[in-house]
Amino acid sequence: MTIFQKLETFVRKTFKTTLEVFLAALKMSPNAQGYVSGSVTELLLKQHLESLDYEVKRIREKWEGKKHSNHHGDFYFRKNDTNNWFVLESKGVKSNTEDWNKLYNLPKLIKILFDYHEVIHWIDKNKEIEPQINEWIKNNLPDLLTAPTLYSYEEIHDYLSNPPKKETAKLFAMQALANNSREEIDAMIDNRLEYLMSKIRVLDTHFVSGVSGSSERTQATPRKDEFNVISIDIVLRYDEHKFLFANPKHLESSSKDSNHLQQNYIMGFVFPQEDGSLKLDLTDEWYNNFNDVCETLAVNDAVNEIDMQIDNRNLIADE
Repeated sequence: MTIFQKLETFVRKTFKTTLEVFLAALKMSPNAQGYVSGSVTELLLKQHLESLDYEVKRIREKWEGKKHSNHHGDFYFRKNDTNNWFVLESKGVKSNTEDWNKLYNLPKLIKILFDYHEVIHWIDKNKEIEPQINEWIKNNLPDLLTAPTLYSYEEIHDYLSNPPKKETAKLFAMQALANNSREEIDAMIDNRLEYLMSKIRVLDTHFVSGVSGSSERTQATPRKDEFNVISIDIVLRYDEHKFLFANPKHLESSSKDSNHLQQNYIMGFVFPQEDGSLKLDLTDEWYNNFNDVCETLAVNDAVNEIDMQIDNRNLIADE
C-alpha cells in the first residue's frame, strides 16, 4: 500500500469517514491540530533519541493507582546497555510570546535585547550594548524606529473609559487608535509581528501544569523533580522540528516555591539570515545535544525500575 492508501484506510477505519471530511474537520479545529502536532513532536523525539542509541519507552498516562510523583513525563529513557532509567518531558515553545511581551513596540524590543544581550551573537560584550542594539534595529527593522506605539483593543477602550487629566504620549497614542475596530487593531499588530519575526524570534517556554493533591504541586507549574530532562521542540519558531534539552535542576526556581519551575524561561533567540538560514542563540542552560544534557544526570536520580509503568500500546497498526 502507498502512504496515501494507508492514510485513507486509517481515516476510514478510525473515523468512519473520507479524507476530504477528515481534512476539513482538522482544519476547523485548532485543538485537534494541537493534539496532532504534539503527537508528531513526541514521535520525532522518540526517533531522534533512538538514533542516538537510547532505549525509549512511553510512560502510561492512566496509571494503576496513584501516579508516581517523579514520573510526570512522556518517556522513560536509558542509554543502551545501561541499567539507569530516567524520565523525559516533552514540551513546545510559547506560541505568542512576541505578542504577549509587546515586542512589536520599539521600547519593549530594546529592553529584551538588552536583558539577554550576553547570548546574542552580534553583540560585542566589550563595547557599549545599547548603541549596538539601536544599530541592529536600524539595519534590520528600520520601520520600527518611526512606527507608532500599538495597544490592544481592550487596552485602548479600558484606558480611554477613564482618561487621565494630564496629556501624555500614551494618551495621544490611544486616541489615535480609538476609532479603529477590534479587527483593524488586531490586523495592525499581526502585520507588525510578521515584520518583527522576519528578523528575530523569541524562544520562550510555557510550563503550565494542573494542581491537585495527587500531583503534590503547590502551584500550576511542574516540580523540579517530576522529570530528569525537559525537551523543547522549537518548530513554531524554526523551519523544522528541532529539539533543545535542559536539566530542570539547572533552571531557576519559582520565586513562590523553590521546588517548582517557573512558567516561562527565555531560552534564547532565532535570527533569520539573509541567505535563508537561521542563527540560533541560546542561554547556557539549554543544550542542542541530548548526550550533553545526559552527562549532567546523577545516577541517584534514576527512577526505580519496579515503579515504572510503561505504555505498550502500538501507536499505529498496519494491516
